Amino acid sequence: MLRAKHSADGIPHRKGGWRLAVTSDRGNAALEFITAGLILLVPIVYLVIALAGIQGAQLAAAGAARQAARVYVQGSDQADASAEASAAVAFALADFGLQADAARVQVSCRSHPDACLTRLGTVTVTVRVRAPLPLVPDVLDLRHDAAVSVQASSTQRVSRFWSAR
Repeated sequence: MLRAKHSADGIPHRKGGWRLAVTSDRGNAALEFITAGLILLVPIVYLVIALAGIQGAQLAAAGAARQAARVYVQGSDQADASAEASAAVAFALADFGLQADAARVQVSCRSHPDACLTRLGTVTVTVRVRAPLPLVPDVLDLRHDAAVSVQASSTQRVSRFWSAR
């Protein structure tokens, strides 16, 4: 243990001089903890928030595609099926806080491209949603570029008992 000698002005003298006093780690732990905590914590929190938003958009797209395909194959005609599928997509996206105009919906038919609603026909609905990244300002339309596009597809078969009503 070093014993400090005091000079006439009250400054302790230690063996090793000022270099020992300057390189001492006394009192720096709190400052280092706060600095390292902020440097590491802020990006991790942002990453968690961004991934939660992207995951929410993916779940919204999957639910919207599944529900739209189910509703589409039960439609009475093409126009009715398209309108009901669009309403199902809007409703599913609203559950996740997304706007209906944020999604693009594509309906494709494997069996008959011109007529999706035929007996035992297969209908595939694909929903694409852009998930905006959080805390991006609206300056210079960066919100459009700072978004992650996710998509989901669902395929349903038209009933063998379906008939145009």
